[in-house]
Amino acid sequence: MSETKLGQTRADIASMIRVNQAGEYGAAQIYKGQLAVMGDHAPQSSEIHHMAEQEQRHLDAFDQMITERGVRPTILQPFWKMAGYALGATTAAMGPRAAMACTAAVETEIDKHYQEQLDTLQAESEPELTSKIAEFREEELEHKATAIASGAEDTPGYPVLSAAIRLGCRVAIGLSKRI
Repeated sequence: MSETKLGQTRADIASMIRVNQAGEYGAAQIYKGQLAVMGDHAPQSSEIHHMAEQEQRHLDAFDQMITERGVRPTILQPFWKMAGYALGATTAAMGPRAAMACTAAVETEIDKHYQEQLDTLQAESEPELTSKIAEFREEELEHKATAIASGAEDTPGYPVLSAAIRLGCRVAIGLSKRI
């Protein structure tokens, strides 16, 4: 492999790890915001706790990869902390179904994002990263299915809310890859 290709591959892998760590960090913040508003007594609280635990496990794995591989995390992390928490709190304040609509929208974009990474990684020798992304993608799909089953699509204004959240996710992904 040429030095340029190797350098590009390392940069691409670092970008994947950076954006995934940022996304999992943001997801953890969304669930913190939702639980802060909804508490433990809402019908969806147990599902949100379960999803939050999985997101924390994903975040821990990407935090470890950042450390082990010397990848620079995104400098936007303080913003993602605030934005994620605000998104979670706001959708929870709109009601439990809106909180689930948030999850469904986010997970729709994360599914696409992780699948694109898996397609790219097929040509690379990155078994640990590939395995983690595949595992986490399956859990994100479970989150989406849980959200849909919990009435996400019954949220008043769901198409608009979902589209806005999905757009925000695409912007966050694009920025976190580079910055």
